[in-house]
Amino acid sequence: MFPRIGEQTLATLCLTELNVWRVAAIPGGLPAWELNSTFSKNLKIALLGGGRPWSMSTFVDGPKPKEVSFLDQYAISKNRENEGISPDAVRILLHANLMRRDERDGTPSITRQGFQFLLLDTQAQVWHFMLQYLDTCEERGLNLPECLSMLFQLSFSTLGRDYSSEGMSAGMLTFLQHLREFGLVYQRKRKEGRFYPTRLALNITNKNAVVHSVGNEDDKVEESGYIVVETNFRVYAYTDSNLQVALLGLFTELLYRFPNLVVGVLTRDSVRQALKGGITAEQIVSYLEQYAHPNMINTESAVKSKSLLPPTIVDQIKLWENERNRFVYTEGVVYNQFLSQADFITLRDYAQSINVLVWQSERNRTMVVTKNGHDDVKKFWKRYSKNGG
Repeated sequence: MFPRIGEQTLATLCLTELNVWRVAAIPGGLPAWELNSTFSKNLKIALLGGGRPWSMSTFVDGPKPKEVSFLDQYAISKNRENEGISPDAVRILLHANLMRRDERDGTPSITRQGFQFLLLDTQAQVWHFMLQYLDTCEERGLNLPECLSMLFQLSFSTLGRDYSSEGMSAGMLTFLQHLREFGLVYQRKRKEGRFYPTRLALNITNKNAVVHSVGNEDDKVEESGYIVVETNFRVYAYTDSNLQVALLGLFTELLYRFPNLVVGVLTRDSVRQALKGGITAEQIVSYLEQYAHPNMINTESAVKSKSLLPPTIVDQIKLWENERNRFVYTEGVVYNQFLSQADFITLRDYAQSINVLVWQSERNRTMVVTKNGHDDVKKFWKRYSKNGG
C-alpha cells in the first residue's frame, strides 16, 4: 500500500514539473489539480481522433523491404563505428566533454567522462548522445520542437516498416541525415524518399527498454565478455574491433595483434599514462570487469572475491593511482618578512580562525593562505597595521 502511495506522489510531482497541470484548491480546502489549457485542448483532440496525422504515418510500398536482422546489424555497426566520424559528430563529443583536443597538435583524445560514457549500455549511450545533440541543434539552424517531435514519432514507429520522407522541411531532412549517421534510421541513399527506423530509435524514449542481443557470433561474444586478465598482468582480448583495441591501448601496452586476438600487458607506465589523461583506476577496473570473459567467472579468485579480476591486479592499479595522489596542489598566497614575531602570530591565528591557513612556519615567520581567503587576511592586516599593532 505504502509503495503505491509513494509512486503516486512521485508521478504527480513529475506531471506538475512538466506543467501538465497545476496545483489548485476546490471548495472545502481539498487539494486538486487543474489541467494546463493547452494540454487539455490537445488531449481532447487526441482522444477524439482529431488533429493532423504525423508526417511519418504513411508507409511506402518498397520493392525490397529490409529485414529486422539487417536493421539491427546496421545499428550495431554505426554505434561501434570509430573511423570516418563526421565533423558534426566530433563537435557533439567535444561539446559533451567526452573528448578534448590536445593543446599542442589539436588531435582529439578521450576524457574521463568519455571513458565513463563507454561503460554505459548502448541504450544509455544513445540517449546521452542525443541529449547533447539536441542541446546544440539550434546552433545548426534546426528547430528544437520539430526535432523532439520527430524523435517521439520514431519511438512509436514499427520496426521493419519503411516511412516516407516526402513533405519534410529542409531542417528535418538534415536532421534525418544526422539520425542516419548515428544509426537511428537506415536510408540507402541520401536522396532516397524512404527510410527505416532501427531498434535504437524505437527504444530511445523508453529507459526500461530491453535491448535485444543481435548481430553475428563475434558481436555476441563481445557483449558477453571478451577480455581475460591474468595474474602476470597479461591482458588477452578476443576482438577484431578497432575501437575496442584502441580503448585497451589507453591503459595497456599492446604487444601482439592477431586477426581475432590482441595481447597486451598492464604496466606502471601504461596505467599512469591513462591516469594522466583523466581516467581513474576505478574506471579501468570497472571496464575490465564489465567486459571480462565468461571463463573468468569460474576462477578461484572470482569465487573468493567480489571482483572477476585477480586481487593483485586490482590492488596494483589502485596503488599506481595512489602514487600520483601523494601530493595535493592548492593555490595560495605567501606572507613573509614580518617585522616581529608578534605580528606573525597575530596574522597566523586570524587566518587559522577563518580556516584559510594552508601552511605556516613560526621559525621562518612564513605562512600560506588560500587564494580565496587572501582578501580577508589582507583587510585584517591593514586594520591591524593602521591601529599600530
